[in-house]
Amino acid sequence: MKKVVAPVLAITMAAFALAGCSGDNQSQSADGNEAAATSVVEAGTIIDVRTPEEFAEGHLQDAVNIDINDPGFEDAISELVPNGQYTVYCRSGNRSAQATALMEQMGFTNVTDAGGMEAASGALDVEIVK
Repeated sequence: MKKVVAPVLAITMAAFALAGCSGDNQSQSADGNEAAATSVVEAGTIIDVRTPEEFAEGHLQDAVNIDINDPGFEDAISELVPNGQYTVYCRSGNRSAQATALMEQMGFTNVTDAGGMEAASGALDVEIVK
């Protein structure tokens, strides 16, 4: 077992090192400090788990609205590709955390909880549209 783990660990570490060197993933914040940013491509499908009314008042550009409080939420989520890349957000981060946990329980492997809409907008560098 040790003979397999060492090469796998070395390959994984090399992949992380190379990923850190590829491209510019830094953005300037309003105060001029550099901050790490996740690109929209890395975010995959952006899912807003708020109500349709909240979504209509403003949401991240290109987000898909799947209301966690809707009785059909699990059915809607089950129609997604389990190994796809998903970023989930809501108003404050509570519902997105619940949705992310549920998606992971359902077998989704690449789900990121981006928290509240404002935080998600900043982290993903995606504008809020109305």
